[in-house]
Amino acid sequence: MAAGSLQVAAGKEETLAGSATRRDFLRSVGAAGGAGALYSTMSALGLAPVAEAAATEFRPPQRSDFTLSGRAAGKVIVLGAGIAGLVTAYELRKAGYRVRILEARNRPGGRNWTVRGGTTETDLDGRTQRARFSRDQYMNAGPARLPQSHVTLEYCRELGVELEVFTNQNANAYIHHENAVGSLAGRPVRWRTAKADVYGYVSELLATATDQGALDQKLTADDKERLLAFLEGFGDIGGRADDWGYTGSERRGYSVEPGAGTESGTVLGPVPSLSDVFASRIGHRFTFEFGYDQAMLMFQPKGGMDRIPYALARAVGRERIVYGAEATAVTDRPDGAEVTWRDGRGRSHTERADFVVSAIPPMIAARLDHNLGADVTAALRTPSPVPVGKIGLEYRSRWWETDEHIYGGITPTDTDLATVWYPSYGYHGRRGTLIGYYNFGADALAYGRLTHAEREARALSRGVRIHGEKYRTELAASFSIAWHRTPFIEGGWVGWESQTGPEYRRLLEPAGHVYFAGDWLSHAIAWQHGAITSARKVVTELHERVMQG
Repeated sequence: MAAGSLQVAAGKEETLAGSATRRDFLRSVGAAGGAGALYSTMSALGLAPVAEAAATEFRPPQRSDFTLSGRAAGKVIVLGAGIAGLVTAYELRKAGYRVRILEARNRPGGRNWTVRGGTTETDLDGRTQRARFSRDQYMNAGPARLPQSHVTLEYCRELGVELEVFTNQNANAYIHHENAVGSLAGRPVRWRTAKADVYGYVSELLATATDQGALDQKLTADDKERLLAFLEGFGDIGGRADDWGYTGSERRGYSVEPGAGTESGTVLGPVPSLSDVFASRIGHRFTFEFGYDQAMLMFQPKGGMDRIPYALARAVGRERIVYGAEATAVTDRPDGAEVTWRDGRGRSHTERADFVVSAIPPMIAARLDHNLGADVTAALRTPSPVPVGKIGLEYRSRWWETDEHIYGGITPTDTDLATVWYPSYGYHGRRGTLIGYYNFGADALAYGRLTHAEREARALSRGVRIHGEKYRTELAASFSIAWHRTPFIEGGWVGWESQTGPEYRRLLEPAGHVYFAGDWLSHAIAWQHGAITSARKVVTELHERVMQG
């Protein structure tokens, strides 16, 4: 249908009243011009997604799309019940597609995995762990925090997943650098204390340089005074009469808290030298909280991150998910595609569908038997899996709260622990579970080669340097994960050398009737947001293809 005809059609639609009249009109367009003309008309009338807008705004496909067009929804097989696979199936099912998810593991979620008491896992090295966490204690082995800007929160709202605050930064947590030089080396420093010292000395230096005329070519006289006034407050430094000196203040914290009567409190001291503060490199940690995806407030589902995939799985329907189904082959056909998979008893099955969406990790998809082409195999092998490790440590008491006044947050280190996370749930409870390490790359590889008992011992030997012997003596249970040694996952996430190259772009397009989805095909890799937006992209493109015939 020509553009002029579309304008006439749109004008005619404005004069039509009632859904029956609209349906009759669209049927007449379809009869005269075919499915392509019909879909174009629906787009012009705002009744179908427009391809040009699909990348920036998601319009879920609707059952009414098929009612109005007279077409029928087809069957889609989704490989993998991770977040990308679940969202793909969820959105397609709502529109009337017949969906079926084949998941190799015995649970939904993929890397979104919450470990609780009784959880059992056998890694690729044949080593089996059984979690012995107490009731209501858990560790989020994969994703653990949700930024406010991420679309993941939309699904939590839609599916009724209750949220609570995740404390990503805490002024009472520590920074622990063992490998620095100077008086601060090997000493845990409170985040608030480190920030006060770094901001104070930087402000002192900049104020001194400004007052001595070093920035006269950059600043007017008024600019200089405004900057000096800002730095005096920002760094809590002395004024011009005090040569802008930083001497510390209550921002660093107290060794004796202010109290009743005459107890005014004792400000923490002494203040380390400027040279020692910079030599410690503690200031490098503050860039973390500036990150767009890491800034507070952040959130987590109450009861564990896996509340999200289980809610999605319920919405998709238990009867539409086959667990213990390991895909072994994908074949594109002229009129659809088929998947061969192996069940838990080793029996092989072959199933046909109109489309297949592969939402499994690319390095695993690359090993499937398929006829999608050598370029697809090469593209799937291009991204590199990232080794990632975590350990959950349950303690008989919440000593970090009672003894050290740390309620949630993260302590970064320069050791192979990388970070220690304090729980953002269960405050003032009897027990608590923290993350004893969350590491990547070479450190994760080193821990991954160890048995669980060896990982635990190594993590505790580092942790006592921050918190003392209670870090060891109060331990009740633990569980560790090496994602790169986990069956059917084999990495915490993947990294691309280029997301503008031909390999990445190849996988953004379908291979016949086979599509690919996952956070690894997004610019939010390692976030559930990336998996969801990738799934939405595939859903939109697949639906448009069906509607256009």
